[in-house]
Amino acid sequence: MTDFIVFSVAKNRYAVSIEHIIRIVHGENLTQVPTSHKYIDGIMSYEDSIVKVLNFRKLIEMKSYEVELVELFRRLKKEHIDWLDALEDSLLRGVEFTKTVNPHHCELGKWIDNFTSYDDDIAILLNQLSDYHKQLHIKGGELLDISVQDKQKAKMLFETEMQNTYKHTLGIIDSFMSQMDKVSNSLQKLLIYESKEKIFAIKVDAIDDIAHVDASQIMDTDDESSSEFLEFSGVLDLNGVLINVISELRLPK
Repeated sequence: MTDFIVFSVAKNRYAVSIEHIIRIVHGENLTQVPTSHKYIDGIMSYEDSIVKVLNFRKLIEMKSYEVELVELFRRLKKEHIDWLDALEDSLLRGVEFTKTVNPHHCELGKWIDNFTSYDDDIAILLNQLSDYHKQLHIKGGELLDISVQDKQKAKMLFETEMQNTYKHTLGIIDSFMSQMDKVSNSLQKLLIYESKEKIFAIKVDAIDDIAHVDASQIMDTDDESSSEFLEFSGVLDLNGVLINVISELRLPK
């Protein structure tokens, strides 16, 4: 049996033997090196050494994590613009409100509930976003209840308190988007990898599991996605999830 670290990049899953992994650490701000290979994000201090950080997304030619997060938050912002429009239609024109007033049930709320930052500035922004986002949804539910008995009062509160909370919520979303590099570092993980006496870090989206695998479980494939710096030994099926098994990673010069 071999133990593998299973990690994810976007919707793809990968596994690397735990014998190559010295440690798993949180993402951090890196020192840029202008002459580095395009797959290298920078360098970092690890114990008494300076190690290069290999970006796995770049290695497999996938769009950057920061770009995906910006696209996500643009969509979440648009969803809350639509949410407020739907609430206004319901309060002022009697249109049935079909969106959620539970702040934990919308996509932004679910994202906030699952996000933890180790950067103090981002943590402060996250707490502000969480507070205003909750107020937005809760006040929306309260206004819908008030409108049943007093439509004029509900309209007045919508145009004052609700609009103020809404502006603060979208403002903090914009602040989040302006610091997406820090946000992405707060989310991503670094695998400290050792192979052939070389140590470097691999930046991945998330660590999913540790899998105990027999060699017979790894299936050969005709996949030709191995490259100069990345080799696969096959595919593993874990509970219906296909995982690409990495046999070796090499650091670009």
